[in-house]
Amino acid sequence: MEMDHRGRLSGERVELTAIRDADIETLISWDDDPEFLRNLHSGPAYPRPESAQREWWAERLKAKDAYHFAIRLKDDGRLIGTFHIEEIEWPHRAAWFSIGIGAPDARGKGYGREALALGIDFAFNDLNLHRLSLTVFDYNQAAIRLYKRLGFTHEGTFRQYLQRDGRRHDMLLFGLLADEWPPR
Repeated sequence: MEMDHRGRLSGERVELTAIRDADIETLISWDDDPEFLRNLHSGPAYPRPESAQREWWAERLKAKDAYHFAIRLKDDGRLIGTFHIEEIEWPHRAAWFSIGIGAPDARGKGYGREALALGIDFAFNDLNLHRLSLTVFDYNQAAIRLYKRLGFTHEGTFRQYLQRDGRRHDMLLFGLLADEWPPR
């Protein structure tokens, strides 16, 4: 990983950049993808009005205790996802993060792994955080495998946290400490 001359976190195939005004249209379009929404949010996956989505993004990007990144392909700069470090508690050097690959054709190709590694490295080495936490739904097995490969520890289970398609699902809590990064 390297920091390029434009200040972007850059890997072999992806880079983390600022979320641009022009990206909002793409971000809104991903809100029409039920599979994407069901992996990221516990709320019902339904199409929200564009004005509400624009307002939600504007508020989220203004938060003072957060860092938001676009995940872009290096070869053409196309936006494929987002990475967020949020709810930072500076006295404890702890934060929550989320990642999502919104472009359906970019899923399952290892871009999320590379972007996540870049984001974790930024959190521990640039922000000097000590702990990262995340939650994931038990049916998102690809994400769970990824988190484990990157050294995250399953720390707890919110049993039967949500209902999808008539079935109850657990929400799992994972954590990673700075001295566990990078994984051995």
